[in-house]
Amino acid sequence: MSDDDFMQASDEEYDFEYEDEEEEDNGDVDIENKYYNAKQIKTSEPEEAIEEFLGIAPLEQEKGEWGFKGLKQAIKLEFKLRRYQKAIEHYEELLTYVKSAVTRNYSEKSIDNMLNFIEKGSDDPDAVGCIEQFYSLTLKCFQSTNNERLWLKTNIKLARLLLDRKDYHAVARKLRDLHRACQKEDGTEDPSKGTYSLEIYALEIQMYSETKNNNQLKLLYQKALKVRSAVPHPKIQGIIRECGGKMHMSQESWKEAQSDFFESFRNYDEAGDLRRIQVLKYLLLATVLMKSDINPFDSQETKPYKNDPRIASMTDLVDAYQRDDIYKYEDVLQKNTDLLTDPFIAENIDEVTRNMRTKAVLKLIAPYTRMRLGWIAQRLRITEPEVRDIVSYLIVDGRVQGHIDEHNATLELASRGDADRTKAIQGLSDSVGDLFAAILKDAEGFRSVVAEQGSTSFGDQLGDGSHFDLARPMKTGGRSGEWLPVT
Repeated sequence: MSDDDFMQASDEEYDFEYEDEEEEDNGDVDIENKYYNAKQIKTSEPEEAIEEFLGIAPLEQEKGEWGFKGLKQAIKLEFKLRRYQKAIEHYEELLTYVKSAVTRNYSEKSIDNMLNFIEKGSDDPDAVGCIEQFYSLTLKCFQSTNNERLWLKTNIKLARLLLDRKDYHAVARKLRDLHRACQKEDGTEDPSKGTYSLEIYALEIQMYSETKNNNQLKLLYQKALKVRSAVPHPKIQGIIRECGGKMHMSQESWKEAQSDFFESFRNYDEAGDLRRIQVLKYLLLATVLMKSDINPFDSQETKPYKNDPRIASMTDLVDAYQRDDIYKYEDVLQKNTDLLTDPFIAENIDEVTRNMRTKAVLKLIAPYTRMRLGWIAQRLRITEPEVRDIVSYLIVDGRVQGHIDEHNATLELASRGDADRTKAIQGLSDSVGDLFAAILKDAEGFRSVVAEQGSTSFGDQLGDGSHFDLARPMKTGGRSGEWLPVT
């Protein structure tokens, strides 16, 4: 072979290798362009974008990162368009990529983000079955890969979904499995899984709070507060503290409830969770019930929400309560019926209203001794049976001295003036008795005279020759009304 032939052969070989690499690079570029073009139209033309995303995987000779990314985007769009069955099918295909096509950390993060995304759609009843299928497929996939971390995260999400559906028996079974997974072989808590344990406690506390099982709730609440090996998300702490506050409210421990609601609000606020607004309402409610004069908006955390329109009605209610303005209080309740849509507020606002009306009754009847129950009801804009109930409670509690005349439907109060005069006279009588005893019976000076002189007359001591024997009686004589000593 001549030098020219050799050079020609070398060029051809070189050209062939160069063209092969160029084709491979061009292929990757085409796939990448297809992916980013689809992302650009996913908002305006979601259906066309789905087709583009699903078309990426077939372009790859082997399962790779671009196919994984394309399936992720397609599933999210299908879920948003309520194509739940298609989303399940493509999610099952996506899970085949996690074993070899992408790294373990990347796949775990992507799947967790995917589950977080679909979890936001749990309010849609049609989506619940799809979400449960997603969880089941994930657990089946990652159980075989021994990815315990993702297995725990997915099971916690599944337990949360079951709790939202109020399937308490299924939740209890799932939580038992999760507790076992967070324990060592000897049955003690595994410190390395403290964060997961706290999330599990939070779910269990929510369950017992909803089912009103206060005994178990109190035990779990104390357990959760003692977990020190965890670095939980502030939202988890917010949930635990909120349930603790509700528990204390049911026990009428207003001060502890207020403290827990404040901590819950602070954690929700730190997490950026909208639940903070509702918990702030609970905090205001607890402040009223504990009859505190401290303004809850004086703290640095709550101050920015003082004029928030979402809590304006609750703020007005608290303001009316603290000023003892029954008319303003009733007016706020009537105009803001949405306040009572929250079951917890509706359950506890009755206690606030009762306190408010009780104070109003005491203030109204103070100047009178006899009044009609109907007149009290008319002045307070409530029914006569409600007035009768409040007055009866005040009489039994000893805060009102009087009785209800059932025949005439009147309240008759005992005259406080007579009672005060009687008490004053009794006090004066007791004082006079004490004075008599001190002077005529117990005085030291008087007893010493009797002891030293015996029956010696008082007149002998005076040197006038007359006898004034303290031990003998006296007789009258001389001028009228004059007492003379016996001689």
